[in-house]
Amino acid sequence: MSFKVAFIGAGSIGFTRGILRDLLTVPEFRNIEVAFTDISQPNLEMVTKLCQRDIHENGLSISIEATTDRRAAMKDAKYVICTIRVGGLDAFRSDVDIPLKYGIDQCVGDTLCAGGIMYGQRGIPEMLGICQDIREVCVEDVLLLNYSNPMAMLTWACNQYGGVRTIGLCHGVQHGHHQIAEVYGLNKEEVDIVCAGINHQTWYIQAAHQGRDLTKGLLQAFESHPEYSRTEKVRIDMLRRFGYYSTESNGHLSEYVAWYRKRPEEITDWIDLGSWINGETGAICVYARRGATGLRQIFRIG
Repeated sequence: MSFKVAFIGAGSIGFTRGILRDLLTVPEFRNIEVAFTDISQPNLEMVTKLCQRDIHENGLSISIEATTDRRAAMKDAKYVICTIRVGGLDAFRSDVDIPLKYGIDQCVGDTLCAGGIMYGQRGIPEMLGICQDIREVCVEDVLLLNYSNPMAMLTWACNQYGGVRTIGLCHGVQHGHHQIAEVYGLNKEEVDIVCAGINHQTWYIQAAHQGRDLTKGLLQAFESHPEYSRTEKVRIDMLRRFGYYSTESNGHLSEYVAWYRKRPEEITDWIDLGSWINGETGAICVYARRGATGLRQIFRIG
């Protein structure tokens, strides 16, 4: 099976490398065409080198086409995968810092509330421009797979105003699946799950092991776990209140409802500061900057 997949914002190492790796585990996709495009030539070169090395080490003959010309990368693509962050980390910091001055504390600030709205105002015009390019240079039955946030806003804009069939995707389900298995002392492969919801507000409505329901015992299992009882307090509290475990990290979930981050003096009641993902203020921005600095040192960029 041969078709072309184009990655926009391919300089995003985590998403680009992970998604491509997952795609190439499918035997039927071993002969696909892959194109990367990004506005940053250094980032594009860095990620292309990493991904090309992954391809070669797995015995595949795919050669990545890398270019800063977006339309050239998308020409004749059947699937377009979007992982852009409009404004980069500098704008991302503003999405967190400006609302914080007015008492709005966010862990990530990329989905809703003040940070998400600001991010959406930057992202929607760019996504509509991408949609125009897709209509003009891609194959007729092209599908846009959007990984960029704010997911709901951007996917809605592309479908309703961009004239391009678009699906929004997120990787959140996998991590919670692992946690559910762990609290029961099982491997993830042994636990069947059913999730329902919208992006960043999705729930494990069913979990089972060999036909035995695990859902009803989740609260006790998480409350008894030596690590998660400390690091997942928001998710456990939501599980206690509503009966279902959330796919979202503790930090992400804490900013999607009104009460966990409302009073600064109470935030530490719910947030463990041992890891950024647990919910510290502006955590993802700090983490992303740290990661970008490390990669630049490794590849001697900048």
